[in-house]
Amino acid sequence: MPEYQIEDYQFGKITVDGVSYTKDLIILPARIISGWWRIEGHVLHVEDLQDVLNAKPQVLVIGQGAHSRMQIDPEVVAELQAAGIEWVALPTGAACQEFNRRAAEGEAAAALHLTC
Repeated sequence: MPEYQIEDYQFGKITVDGVSYTKDLIILPARIISGWWRIEGHVLHVEDLQDVLNAKPQVLVIGQGAHSRMQIDPEVVAELQAAGIEWVALPTGAACQEFNRRAAEGEAAAALHLTC
């Protein structure tokens, strides 16, 4: 059984296990970090994922926003690969579905941009 289940996502709002969030968030196997913000709003940097890197999930699902506006710095890819963390980046709606699927299969994390 997955630790967390995303029940609903709409532009700017997500519901995880009955709790609604209106700010970007990181879902780790053992906790949720709400109000997640990046050092550069629409670019994902290694510094933005320290909690994920420390948790070392099997996979990280990145939600790049409803319209995929959040870009991923190449250093993020290198750092995730060096840590042995599989990753996938999708528009946030698809990322939510992918997270649920991956969490049902094993230890998964998600970094989700809820707008743009």
